[in-house]
Formats: sequence, structure tokens, C-alpha cells
Amino acid sequence: MKNIYVGNLAYSVSDDDLQEAFAAFGEVARAKVIMDRDTGRSKGFGFVEMPNDAEAQSAIDGLNEQPINGRNVRVNEARPREDRPRRF
Repeated sequence: MKNIYVGNLAYSVSDDDLQEAFAAFGEVARAKVIMDRDTGRSKGFGFVEMPNDAEAQSAIDGLNEQPINGRNVRVNEARPREDRPRRF
């Protein structure tokens, strides 16, 4: 399973929009736009999980710097999440 980071998303992009864009390259297990907990508005980035590594690489190559809902997005393999201290 390859986890893909998608940045510079327009605030109007939904999970379904992300799913649809990546589905053109293969099977999408999950597509999630990250939302701000307080405002409920998109944070401008999301993650897509694709089970096939070759299809995932094809999606990364094909969608990086291409427009989704009018904005060129940045697409690359997601780095592992860093443990950060909780903020209060």
C-alpha cells in the first residue's frame, strides 16, 4: 500500500474529487482531504492510498503540478508521520 501526499489543494476539493482524480491511474483504497478541526474547512492538503505501487507511481508522475479544481497540486510519496508533542 503506497501512501501519497497531495498538497496545494483548492479549499473546494472534496474526498470524492481526490478519489476521482487518482482513480484515472488505478485502484484507490482511500482518499482523504484533511480538515481543520475548529473551522471544518480544508487545510489544503490530503492523502491518497493506492494498493498497487506501479499505479501509485504513475499517479504521482501524472498528477504532480497538474490542476485539480483549478489549482496545480504537489503530489509525492508521503513521509512517515513524525511524533510531535501535543499542543494544548
